[in-house]
Amino acid sequence: MLTAAVLATFAAPAFAEAPASPHTFTGNLTVASDYRFRGISQTFGKPAVQGGFDYAHSSGFYVGNWNSNVSGNQYPDGASLEMDFYGGYKFEPVAGLTADVGLLKYYYPGASIAGVRPDALELYVGASYKWFSAKYSHAVNDEYFGLTNADGSYYLDLNANVEIADKTTLGLHVGHQKFKNSGALDYTDYKIGVARDFGFATIGLAYVGSNADSALYTYSNASGSKSKDVSKDAVVLSLSKTF
Repeated sequence: MLTAAVLATFAAPAFAEAPASPHTFTGNLTVASDYRFRGISQTFGKPAVQGGFDYAHSSGFYVGNWNSNVSGNQYPDGASLEMDFYGGYKFEPVAGLTADVGLLKYYYPGASIAGVRPDALELYVGASYKWFSAKYSHAVNDEYFGLTNADGSYYLDLNANVEIADKTTLGLHVGHQKFKNSGALDYTDYKIGVARDFGFATIGLAYVGSNADSALYTYSNASGSKSKDVSKDAVVLSLSKTF
């Protein structure tokens, strides 16, 4: 008993672990062979460099910013840049089901399409359960990606991401874009891809396409010497890292 008492006297004091921070900051960087937004190339079929930052609070609130180069052929008179700003709230209404509601602003500095700014503002509601997720995005202002009187346009997004091997994910996607007062532009897009986390980065390969009307989604360069159907099916290779 005396020996135990002596050892206890000289034992190193125990320190309690510091409580986990309620704040989380992350960043992301991607290099891709093409920037496809809802199935449509935003870079005239050319490569893109993308990146952003996110802040999340343990309560469920979050804000973030994401950026990418875009084509001046599709977004003329601007900086050939897309900047997205968003914020929202995630919560679990029932165990295992995550709900998400927020607001997202698409901003194209200086760009103008036939005198109309291509900026857009969407309210979104989403949910995810295990490997499946769904999201509904609703336009809340009149100007919407270069269209006017388009409030009420929407995009419905369905995704499945299944781990098919260690650190390897199969991704399946289908979405539908509806434009109010511009029904000829409506389309459905789809994607199937595989991504593998190699540690230093995640490499992805995806087949992306849509049933959009080619004539309405064909753009020409400034000189008019080259035209491209930006809705045409394509294979996209990407290299991304989250830090």
